[in-house]
Amino acid sequence: MTRPENKQPFNIRKAEKKDVPLILDFIKKLAEYEHLSHEVVATEADLETYLFGEKKVAEVILGYEGKLPVGFALFFHNFSTFLGKPGIYLEDLFVLESFRGRGYGKRLLASLASLALERDCGRLEWAVLDWNEPSIEFYKSIGARMMDEWIVNRMTGESLVKLANRY
Repeated sequence: MTRPENKQPFNIRKAEKKDVPLILDFIKKLAEYEHLSHEVVATEADLETYLFGEKKVAEVILGYEGKLPVGFALFFHNFSTFLGKPGIYLEDLFVLESFRGRGYGKRLLASLASLALERDCGRLEWAVLDWNEPSIEFYKSIGARMMDEWIVNRMTGESLVKLANRY
């Protein structure tokens, strides 16, 4: 399979507050790819508050081919009690379909790996949908190990409220 040629240089930069509409657009495109558009309730105001406000809890890097935004990665810090170090959890990685196969996803992940080392993190981790074979193969190709023995648990909405108020 022949890979498409890179038309222009690929650059990565840290997102800024002015990028909030772009970030939300990438989130919506990712949700569409994952067949989860119905779950997106995030607003620009939410992203401004939690990515750039006083309550900043996550960060974003953006990938550009020339001046065209083609991908993003949204991440935050977690902590490994076993390692006794922080880690980086990649919440979302997305490259526009027409720009895939050019190594941009690898470059975004490599940027996060460098950031993890710079910040003395013990690991970089993320989840992938079990049906997403292209992504699973991509992650394996760069040396990621699938953590099949772990089952992700999640509480949102009413179940979260019920638990919070139960005890």
